[in-house]
Amino acid sequence: MRFGLFGTGPWAHMAHAPALTAHDSVELVGVWGRNPDKAAELAALHNARPYAEIADLIADVDAVAIALPPDVQAPIALQAARAGRHLLLDKPVAFTRAEADEIVSAVEERDLASVVFFTRRLMPEIEEFVASARQAGGWLEGRVDHVGSIFTDGNPFGASAWRKESGGLWDVGPHALALLLPILGPVTEVTAMAGAHDMTHVLARHADGAISALTMSVDAPPAAGREEAAIAGEAAVLTAPSAEWDPVQALGRAIDQLLAAAAGGPKPELDVRFGARITAILAAAQEAIRTGRTTTV
Repeated sequence: MRFGLFGTGPWAHMAHAPALTAHDSVELVGVWGRNPDKAAELAALHNARPYAEIADLIADVDAVAIALPPDVQAPIALQAARAGRHLLLDKPVAFTRAEADEIVSAVEERDLASVVFFTRRLMPEIEEFVASARQAGGWLEGRVDHVGSIFTDGNPFGASAWRKESGGLWDVGPHALALLLPILGPVTEVTAMAGAHDMTHVLARHADGAISALTMSVDAPPAAGREEAAIAGEAAVLTAPSAEWDPVQALGRAIDQLLAAAAGGPKPELDVRFGARITAILAAAQEAIRTGRTTTV
């Protein structure tokens, strides 16, 4: 499958370009970026061609991989889907429910394959945990604490303008929800508050009655940092296992799923429909923070 890569930032260098280049069933055709010099540099590192125009790269490939801020990703993903290209997207799919739903409609109308890259959710240990918890059922609550800081020396994401502006809700919130939704089910309403150091707290009611609590920050003091996830119910309290942070391996698994779906296999669980549901929850939480009211999803 011929891929075009959109984006030239740290995530494109660390995950997308290496994973696409390493995959035996993929050809990385070209790279587009908002900075043409950076696009040329990344393309040269992976024996690909830099493209000056979005439409030209879309025209030359079968699928697109996007490593760009959500508000930049969404219109490119829509343009690619309308051109009949399969989608490998980053999270969150978009900042608004309307944009995410528009991408979903374009994918469904053309029967395209899609995967949204939720990094650790694609690691075997986490997939096994989710599958086992889902089979057990009877869960009453979930909790995810994903608290840390990207604004430390050497952190490649510290210069990310969209992460600085949108904070932990939109950056790590998708990862938390990607873990909990398959276990606890769809979210129907949320309430949320944001405090100092981007400390964001979300309470979500799930359709079957379970409640989940998310605590998230990308700007917390080092001493407050933690990453924990647990579910509790009729049978037990289970803590999600730790998983090695290997974005190239995780993205390789996402590519496998995309290729299988494009060949007529099953649709990946983490497709744009799933990504759009997460965008809807995050947008509702953002509204709840703004208004101080519980918000329906």
